[in-house]
Amino acid sequence: MVDIALPKSLSDQPTSPREWIRKFVFGMAIETVFLMALGSATRVMNAGLACPDWPLCYGELIPQKQMNFQVFLEWFHRLTASSMGLFAIALVVLCWWHRRNLPRWAPWIATLALALVVFQGILGGLTVTELLRFDLVTAHLGTALLFFITLLSMGLALQPYQGTGTAGKLPWVALTAAVLVYIQSILGALVGSRWAVHQCLGTSQLCVVMNSHILGVVPATLATFTLVVWAWRTPALHPILRRLAIAAGGLVVLQILLGVATFKLRLQVEPLTVVHQTVGALLLGLLVAFTVFAFRDVSATQPAIAPTDSAFDPAFSELDVNHPVDGQLA
Repeated sequence: MVDIALPKSLSDQPTSPREWIRKFVFGMAIETVFLMALGSATRVMNAGLACPDWPLCYGELIPQKQMNFQVFLEWFHRLTASSMGLFAIALVVLCWWHRRNLPRWAPWIATLALALVVFQGILGGLTVTELLRFDLVTAHLGTALLFFITLLSMGLALQPYQGTGTAGKLPWVALTAAVLVYIQSILGALVGSRWAVHQCLGTSQLCVVMNSHILGVVPATLATFTLVVWAWRTPALHPILRRLAIAAGGLVVLQILLGVATFKLRLQVEPLTVVHQTVGALLLGLLVAFTVFAFRDVSATQPAIAPTDSAFDPAFSELDVNHPVDGQLA
């Protein structure tokens, strides 16, 4: 992998397209976390079918006559999701329009994000028309998490960062932890969509589903704590990586406490369940952030490959190949 930075005149100016596209992406990522929390609240409040039709609600854009708290939750969830679709379209247009000022991968990642939004919209419609079928509900959250980490990875890859070259194998440890947390999130969504806790504790059914989520805590926790200890013991590690590792460890502890409380209360406290899912998404985001920065840290130590083609465009001779700030993978 070759670490090539854009000229400072393009990458360091606050008003450059690269800078405000990065901020736009981060804004979309924040809204995605809110949208997932809103979707969780819609589910635990039994408001998933408060609007019986789709994409309208009671055949109207704003169902004024039928409006109550549950209808509002489902309607507002759809409204927020629709705005995200518009933002994703705008991101694709901006990235392709300003592609000369961005890394070559940026427009393609933006296009991937748009594809995930379209797929998510299809899943959203099917969850209503198929009466909240558990596999569709689970896939709905799984796609939302993929969309979130795609945006987050894109924004962090555009973020100025000067690596120290000390990350070593930490990127792979963080990536492993992120994958395990994602799987654990999917298992949690499966438990929620099938109401497995109520079924198991009430009628001794679906206990396998519930126990799979409980047992899944072990590998995800061990991988995250391994990352925390390894990062803490790595000398001269970049301060950002060290802080991200410590924050991930703190969120794991908080998430376990929330999970225990949610289980003990049998999901009867709806805000607690929503916070539990939201903290899980934030933990995944922290691990993804560590992974992206750690891989950039490692790439900063890779030797640059000098061009050998005599027809190499002289316009690229101004690129600072060894500049570690804003370095992007070619």
